[in-house]
Amino acid sequence: MSTLEIRDLHVSVETKEGPKPILRGVDLTINAGEVHAIMGPNGSGKSTLAYSLAGHPKYTITGGTVTLDGADVLEMSVDERARAGMFLAMQYPVEVPGVSVSNFLRTAKTAIDGEAPALRHWVKDMKAAMENLRMDASFSERSVNEGFSGGEKKRHEILQMELLKPKIAILDETDSGLDVDALRIVSEGVNRVTATGEVGTLLITHYTRILRYIKPDFVHVFVDGRIAEEGGPELAERLENEGYDRFLTHA
Repeated sequence: MSTLEIRDLHVSVETKEGPKPILRGVDLTINAGEVHAIMGPNGSGKSTLAYSLAGHPKYTITGGTVTLDGADVLEMSVDERARAGMFLAMQYPVEVPGVSVSNFLRTAKTAIDGEAPALRHWVKDMKAAMENLRMDASFSERSVNEGFSGGEKKRHEILQMELLKPKIAILDETDSGLDVDALRIVSEGVNRVTATGEVGTLLITHYTRILRYIKPDFVHVFVDGRIAEEGGPELAERLENEGYDRFLTHA
């Protein structure tokens, strides 16, 4: 069972005025089988945490540690983090013209496992996952994210999550831009993966609506680059009713 440990993480980003601190000491432990929801107002550092964990070069780690099963994540390159079992579903997935979804996914699976999956089993698994996500079979031959709707992009992200089977999944505002039907289908996909008990999930969101479908074990409120409060699902319900004003007033 895998564990991601974040200790006193500090992150800054370069601006015209010089380095700007974004994360100011984040402590968080995510175990396989757990769903952690990160909530907070705009600019609080939620997405910075996601991209810093994934190794985005825009963000500079200025302090703290991140380990996955004891291994130093911050010493790993982006591809090494992916092979170690870290997965990021981006808020705005990029287009990859000329690369089909099927080739992209099988290449990624090969890179992670160190060997290509048996074609017969792979095709069967991908077909089943796509059917669960209400994706037409022709989707697999389209170029990655090229011309995709918002809902198709998010379904593709969850398709990756289902097939690549990460140890830690970081979902950055997966509910952004989804209608009610797409939100339900995407959430069902996340729930299928988390139900295995083999993945720890970090779910970043502004709103509580996705938490009606994906039940978090823990809720963490981000304010000004720190975790201001932690609790269970009841904390999300309180945020639904009260918003973030009480945190911003005392931040």
